[in-house]
Amino acid sequence: MSAKQDNFGPERSIKIEGVLEKLVFFNTANDFIVASLIVTGRLSPVVIVGHLPSPHPGETLILDGFWEVDKKFGEQFRFVNTEIKTPSTVKGIEKYLSSNLIKGIGAEMARRITTMFGDKTLEVIEKAPEKLREVPGIGQVRADKISQAFNEQKGIRDIMLFLQSHSISPSYAHRIFKKFGRASIEFVQRNPYRLATEIKGIGFKSSDRVAISLGIDLMSPLRAEAGILHILDEIQSEGHVCYPKNLLIDRAKDLLRIAKPGLESALDRLEQSNRVVIEGDLVYEYYMASAEQSLARNLKDLMFGTKASYKVKVELAVEWVESKLRISLSDAQKIAVSESFENKCLIITGGPGTGKTTLLRALTQILDAKKIKYVLAAPTGRAAKRLAETTGKEAKTIHRLLEYLPGQGGFQRGPQRPIEVDFVVVDEASMVDLQLMNVLVEAIPKYSSLILVGDADQLPSVGPGNVLGDIIESGVARVIRLDTIFRQAQESLIIKNAHRINQGQPPENEFLNSKLPDFFLIEKDDPEQELEIVKELVSIRIPKRFGFDPVEDIQVLTPMNRGLIGAENLNTELRNILNPTGVQIRGDKFRVGDRVIQIRNNYEKEVFNGDIGNIVSFDPEWNEVTVDFDGKPIVYHVSELDEMNLAYAVTIHKSQGSEYKVVVIPLATQHYILLKKNLLYTALTRGKNLVVLVSSAKALKLALEEKNMERRFTNLTKRLQG
Repeated sequence: MSAKQDNFGPERSIKIEGVLEKLVFFNTANDFIVASLIVTGRLSPVVIVGHLPSPHPGETLILDGFWEVDKKFGEQFRFVNTEIKTPSTVKGIEKYLSSNLIKGIGAEMARRITTMFGDKTLEVIEKAPEKLREVPGIGQVRADKISQAFNEQKGIRDIMLFLQSHSISPSYAHRIFKKFGRASIEFVQRNPYRLATEIKGIGFKSSDRVAISLGIDLMSPLRAEAGILHILDEIQSEGHVCYPKNLLIDRAKDLLRIAKPGLESALDRLEQSNRVVIEGDLVYEYYMASAEQSLARNLKDLMFGTKASYKVKVELAVEWVESKLRISLSDAQKIAVSESFENKCLIITGGPGTGKTTLLRALTQILDAKKIKYVLAAPTGRAAKRLAETTGKEAKTIHRLLEYLPGQGGFQRGPQRPIEVDFVVVDEASMVDLQLMNVLVEAIPKYSSLILVGDADQLPSVGPGNVLGDIIESGVARVIRLDTIFRQAQESLIIKNAHRINQGQPPENEFLNSKLPDFFLIEKDDPEQELEIVKELVSIRIPKRFGFDPVEDIQVLTPMNRGLIGAENLNTELRNILNPTGVQIRGDKFRVGDRVIQIRNNYEKEVFNGDIGNIVSFDPEWNEVTVDFDGKPIVYHVSELDEMNLAYAVTIHKSQGSEYKVVVIPLATQHYILLKKNLLYTALTRGKNLVVLVSSAKALKLALEEKNMERRFTNLTKRLQG
């Protein structure tokens, strides 16, 4: 097996051969290694540097490269091409097996196996795994797993080297192999652009590099179609459901360098093959058009459907619930209770402190008393948990409510098997994207009522669409706006300043005059100063003054990932302070004790995009990491860790639907593209006990002055009105 990795002059290139002794450094993102190689005839190991996918001590490497002298590290061999041989000596095989190569084999188990089978060990594992049962501690299940893992590793290595030879990082090889098995290389060679559409995490640009390396013409119709589909996927990640045709063609020209006629022909072919839908000037991916059409149709059917048979005397019910809960509802809350029983689709919106939670507590009490069947749901696990805690009633994620089963047909609830209740109440509705809302509404019986509760002024959903805003704008559903801030909430500067920011006014910082000093504004004009103050706040000042745990209780929220005070750099800086000695996992991307965030929905594990947990253990023998998500331990193999990022700091978009005891928000002018009023408003409303805003005066001014909020391209409003 060989992998070409660069081109150097032949006069400088030489070959060396040796056994990989140990890894000094390994970057999983680009497979760059620094390692020691035992070379026959040399008294001491050779330091080698270069790119090698999935390296394992014990392998024999034939390296093509050149010698160099590094000012800091001295003589080293920089290799360009690699040929890999499995080890043939007993000692080499033992080292090979104990290098985290195979799930279930650590150093002790490797020693037992090689003691039993000697230099025939690898042949036994590959061809006669039943013999492994002769080794103490290995039963049938473990023997099968070891054999399966070994053969999978062989296949993955082939794929990794093939991909690397065609200019793509092989870090996604596990996914490719899992989906296509031994046919993976053939699949890539036949149509590399399918990598972008069928393998999560591999984008168009990576698949395009593979295609060009394989000799596919830059003007190829296949490339033009793939590029357009890529842009439609890209616009969905920006929140759009559809996109104007002229803007789509312009973006495709910039990306592909293909003339307009060629792109228009590609778009026509995509429409004819039902991969895109063109309505007027708007272009959709097929499934997005279908979802928007379906949601509009089903929402209208629901609104005009026959209501379930129940009778509630609202005035008496309100008096009863006020007495039972010892509360006094505002006029708007009373109207909302009344309208809940009059309308098939009701939207209740309002900012923090306006009584949305109190209203839901009152409504559920009345529904229970009248024995009316209902369900409470929210888009994320954290939001559902908070809803359950504040109402005292069971609440589910929308996925759980719809009984989502990965690999078994997806959502089990739908038109043929609806949710048999009279009321469906969804909290944090602004977070629900088009596709999820469509599936939910499809599963609601036409006699039921749907109540959407949320803050329409917050950021829209991470996924495509602006469903709550579009329904409100359409005017087809009854909307109740709660705008009275209750007396207790008025004492909180967090809530007071959230409303001020929403109105375009600067936050107040008069915490000394507040009964509850829960908001602080610290002005810093230089990003480097902001970085230092954030580190000091999280690690020293806030824990010392208020007693909050820096890892469990404090969340840094920032507008973007990149930059000095972006999430990526903040995570590195904060982790080095808060968890400097945790056991390293896979090249130190993670450590035991790290705070982490799930960045993709994993339905099999029931962990979803935005869920935050802590790494509690690492088993090097089985290559397994256990992450605790709010008391729920979830086990990951190390190959699945690209589903997570560090979460000492996260983007404000990722924080939607979550609530944290303490929030620290750094703002800088380098974030100017994202500095919008609803972004800052959303960040502030995530804090429960304390919010500290660290910002330059100019950055804050930019955020508050933003008037032209970025509009998402959707057509749901017009569909509902039609």
